[in-house]
Amino acid sequence: MKRLVALVAAVVLLTPVVTSAGPVAKYNKQALEQAQDAGKPIIVFVTASWCPNCRAQQPIVDTLTKDPAFSEAVLFVVDFDADKQALRDLNVTMQSTLIAFKGKTERKRSTAVTDPEQIRTLFQSAL
Repeated sequence: MKRLVALVAAVVLLTPVVTSAGPVAKYNKQALEQAQDAGKPIIVFVTASWCPNCRAQQPIVDTLTKDPAFSEAVLFVVDFDADKQALRDLNVTMQSTLIAFKGKTERKRSTAVTDPEQIRTLFQSAL
């Protein structure tokens, strides 16, 4: 029994703690405007379930949202097929679009980029 307790304690202590970036939320215009008014770093990810570039971007975005360097960032996810008003609000015409804002200022935008370093640079531009 003592071995089991020691083993469990060792596993818990050796398991890395992953801190998450700021909130991840479905796009909402009011929430975006509140984050902008607060001067937050913001990433908008326009994605579609059928999109191969989006599928390639998703694990990169997931990794970056867990990076402590982006702990203040807010990530908004837009469903390209379901949220046409968001596309109009953000002037987006294609899925797999990433947009970085610092407050109300758009800092960087990319479409169909799947290179991890380029996506990291986009995230950094929001800081």
